[in-house]
Amino acid sequence: MWKNFFLGYIRLKEIFITLNKRTLKYIDLFSGIGGFRRALELLSQDLGIKTDCVAFSEIDKYAVTSYKANYKTKDEIEIGDIEKFVQENERIKKLPNFDILFGGFPCQPFSMMGKQLGFKDERGGLFFSVMKIVEIKKPKYILLENVRNLFTHDKGATYQQLKKELEEHGYNVEEDVLNSSNFGLPQHRRRLYIFASKKDLNSATNIFNAQLIQEHFSKLQNRTIRTYKNVMDGILDQRKVADKYYLSERMKKTILSNGTKNFKSNSQINQLIARPLTATMVKMHRACQDNYYSQEFLDAESQTTYLENSFSKEEEATHKIRKLTPWEALKLQGFDEIFFINANKAGVSNHQIYKQAGNAVSVNTVYTVLDYLIKKVNL
Repeated sequence: MWKNFFLGYIRLKEIFITLNKRTLKYIDLFSGIGGFRRALELLSQDLGIKTDCVAFSEIDKYAVTSYKANYKTKDEIEIGDIEKFVQENERIKKLPNFDILFGGFPCQPFSMMGKQLGFKDERGGLFFSVMKIVEIKKPKYILLENVRNLFTHDKGATYQQLKKELEEHGYNVEEDVLNSSNFGLPQHRRRLYIFASKKDLNSATNIFNAQLIQEHFSKLQNRTIRTYKNVMDGILDQRKVADKYYLSERMKKTILSNGTKNFKSNSQINQLIARPLTATMVKMHRACQDNYYSQEFLDAESQTTYLENSFSKEEEATHKIRKLTPWEALKLQGFDEIFFINANKAGVSNHQIYKQAGNAVSVNTVYTVLDYLIKKVNL
């Protein structure tokens, strides 16, 4: 046993020495507000490794404003519209070489909430813009994120096409669905993560497994990522918020409604583990889709006891109900207050921050995946 422990220690030491001797270079595609980047920056601090973002792409001007307000992008290539960028191979060739490609490519073509046109949707076709960069730059590793429905879309044919593209370009491909709630962020956000590594690296395979990655998270200690047990553990820490976040009497009835004959739902509020954030959360939908909390629930001595009372919809409608604030939405995705302050100072509106939080990649999930892969394949 001691021999195995000693050999394991030596192997980890070799990995960290190797990492400290080089810089992990990456490209951040469909960057949004930089969930992949933020995770890697935190990991860089914790492990003492050097990282360098060589380029990023994002077409939403407000997301770009938040991104630039929070990351040092002065010497980086701003790709902008990736579809236009890849139309000329020379532009791709001029990109600095990089080790890993990150990409949370548009999910709407595969989402249960959309028309599910897949690659027939022009946004779904953006995956092939990624592949043009992969074909020319040939990064060692690729880490992609999308809605879990991508895996089952068109009876699995869409994902198999994506996987085949990567394999034909010389990559081993693995995937699994990870839920943000298993990584210290109290939000049921199940997303498909796809990890590809070049075949000629002879990296370990059959390692990208949700259970193994969750077990890895449970062993992390003294890290800079912030974790929460539920929304009452630091997410909804402002018990009283500005009046604009509380619902009107008319709107309370709308969001609590169980729907019409064409749309039935079980609209519930006060979820200790939040529903998945959406880009449209700023609009008033229903309490079966978005997150709302009553002041009585927040002020209760025991939230569990409060929930056991099982209030009727009529009783809940008499309570003072509010939605998440933009800052709370960002926390549910693993971003810190400095990020929110910087975006605000740069002139990004609350409306846009809601949208950005809903579109973001969960920082803690990516952080754990990267830390796990460093141990497994020495990224």
